[in-house]
Amino acid sequence: MSAGAATADDADNDAAGAPSGRLPVTILTGFLGSGKTTLLNYILRENHGKRIAIIENEFGEISIDSDLVVSSDEEIYEMVNGCICCVASVRGDLLDVIGKLLNRSERIDYILVETSGLADPMPVAQAFFVDDAVLDDVALDAIVTLIDSKHIEQHLDDVRYDGINSQAVDQIVSADRIIVNKVDLVDEATVERIERRIRRFNQRSEIDRSSYAEVNLDAILGIGAFEVSQRAATEPAFLENHFVHSHDPDVETCAVRIAGELDRERLEAAARAIAADYGADLLRWKGVLAVAGNDRRVALQGVHRIFEIHDLDRWEGPHRDSRAVFIGKNLARDELAERLWDCLAGSRREAPVP
Repeated sequence: MSAGAATADDADNDAAGAPSGRLPVTILTGFLGSGKTTLLNYILRENHGKRIAIIENEFGEISIDSDLVVSSDEEIYEMVNGCICCVASVRGDLLDVIGKLLNRSERIDYILVETSGLADPMPVAQAFFVDDAVLDDVALDAIVTLIDSKHIEQHLDDVRYDGINSQAVDQIVSADRIIVNKVDLVDEATVERIERRIRRFNQRSEIDRSSYAEVNLDAILGIGAFEVSQRAATEPAFLENHFVHSHDPDVETCAVRIAGELDRERLEAAARAIAADYGADLLRWKGVLAVAGNDRRVALQGVHRIFEIHDLDRWEGPHRDSRAVFIGKNLARDELAERLWDCLAGSRREAPVP
């Protein structure tokens, strides 16, 4: 079989679930702050009996997401050298990582690929059908898209793209399963309206609801929902490696890394001020922080004006620092960094970590 030459027989086999001996892969996508990492943590905590490898791709200058995943025996691989959906070399890196997983002596039952919140999942899916070695040993099981009920409508209403694809819409269109998450933050009428809007973009996918990304795992893992024949019929270019994807050029990232411990009260005050001043344009903000008097790593999780600060597991080793990433539009990088630097405990401020 030549590269990219998936057949109808392959589609029929995949539709019924991963064929015997082929490792199932789920692509987990969703716009910034939709709950992908929360879903990963839920999957890792559940007693499903599968040994899962996780491959993460972040949009930003430093890695945060892997530190927000609960401690477990699962393998976590990070890909931070570019966006997996629009940098061909990064898609090659994805195949290399999967190849290494297949060659390991330890048994892996499942692979989860978490894309960045700005990724179009279709070029990622396409990567599984342009390399024979991978195609022979893995089966793309499904694209699962999470929806942030609180904020999705403002992203669907964003008309400022001027020819640049809407990432939120791309992720809905591509989905084999859709999870309308954070339904606890909105009323029933809003959820129903969101589901109607989703149906305008995607009529084939099943839609589930969740709070805190707690879903029936049997409805998203091992479901054999990705069908090559269906994709090729609706998108003839799918197997031709011609997908082109561009991010909104106005979206930028601001990464801050600080040596030393932060004062908890100053941190909470700074977070409230950042939410108030930047919330409309702040698509996602997240961090893993060292807080004075706390032997645990502290997570900062925010979407627009909603944020929370909570403890993670204990620090390992003597080195403690704080890392945060802000993703959005019209961000004042230096000013955001200064707000976190002002949270340093004590009066002495150390030089930034390179």
